[in-house]
Amino acid sequence: MALNIKLISRLREETGAPVIRVKKVLEEFNQDEKKALEVLKKEGFEKAVKRADRKTSQGVVVAYIHHTNKVASLVELLCETDFVARNKLFTKLANDLAMQVASMNAKNEKELLAQEFIKDPKQKVADLIKSIIAKTGENVRIGRFCRIEIGK
Repeated sequence: MALNIKLISRLREETGAPVIRVKKVLEEFNQDEKKALEVLKKEGFEKAVKRADRKTSQGVVVAYIHHTNKVASLVELLCETDFVARNKLFTKLANDLAMQVASMNAKNEKELLAQEFIKDPKQKVADLIKSIIAKTGENVRIGRFCRIEIGK
């Protein structure tokens, strides 16, 4: 059975896994997309754990201002290299985290990581960060963050 190129591409995009690994996992599971996705995500999360001790001296600071102009947040998101700091996946994550902080008002990093992601409640913020680590191949972590609300 020939492998579906679109399926390989979609799984690679979603997991950040190399094309050869995606192809091999699909072959192992007879092109069962769900099982292959599960395995590739698990492998990506395992790689993220191995990268946790790497130094994160680069990154971005992003701001989010709610449309009411009554709530704002700042988030510092850190990574290993300036190259990843300019990556669209990384900057999107930083902006999503700023929106999360403004919306959910986490008191500390532990609380923020444990929250359900506002754009996709099926995943936790920690899992979202791990998926970016798997896709970029670098350690990514939240630095500082704050939330400001009128009258509070």
